[in-house]
Amino acid sequence: MMRTIVLATQKGGSGKSTLAMGLAVAAQQAGEIVRLIETDPQGTLSYWQSCRGLAEPLVEPIQQPADIARRLDAFARGGVTLAVIDTSSGINELTRAAIEQADLCLVPARPCVADIIASAPTVKIIRASHRRFAFVLNQAPHRGPRASEAANALCHNDRDLADVVAKPLVTLRNDHQDALAAGLGVTEFHASGKSASEIRLLWQWVETRLIEGDESRMRLSPRTERHSLRTNAVATSANEASSSWDAGL
Repeated sequence: MMRTIVLATQKGGSGKSTLAMGLAVAAQQAGEIVRLIETDPQGTLSYWQSCRGLAEPLVEPIQQPADIARRLDAFARGGVTLAVIDTSSGINELTRAAIEQADLCLVPARPCVADIIASAPTVKIIRASHRRFAFVLNQAPHRGPRASEAANALCHNDRDLADVVAKPLVTLRNDHQDALAAGLGVTEFHASGKSASEIRLLWQWVETRLIEGDESRMRLSPRTERHSLRTNAVATSANEASSSWDAGL
């Protein structure tokens, strides 16, 4: 069974591409067969691939919304177990098409209230597509209260929203940009470093959520699953909580 992760947020500069690279390589090192899809015209992943050469995971740029589902089908037939889609900032048809195919959407945000608020339009689209999602607090400072302030901005109306914050948060360090320039994942660039450890732990968190989604689908009948997807973002309580969060924005 192939699963698909989509990194999406309206706000630029949130670190979607570096997270996509890091998670893809960490997943591959953990035994997954991985492919990356790039819908961002900035081409950060394509640049990374050019530095990387033919080493997997390979990157495939896609420019037409209809091509996403077809390419994912081809991946699945070819034995790929994980597809990671990096989208552009803003909301467009390519991003919407990618979200429709997601088993889990990751919404990167820097740990500041402004970035959390800016992610609201993306979350609404994800929820309207009945996809599961989680926030990834990215580029966090080494010290200070900003990460906890951002988490509080998510859960200020209901503490259940803490369930949709991925763990751990990812700290801002040079390793991520240095790895990109070298055509490596951060877990390849400095395997024993703190950045590598965070990305490996983040992949483990994501993998657990994907497994939970697999088990949930296996338990539910098609009719029950459709109903459940209408009432769940990541979990039933999380969707109820996040409705009040939207109202607060």
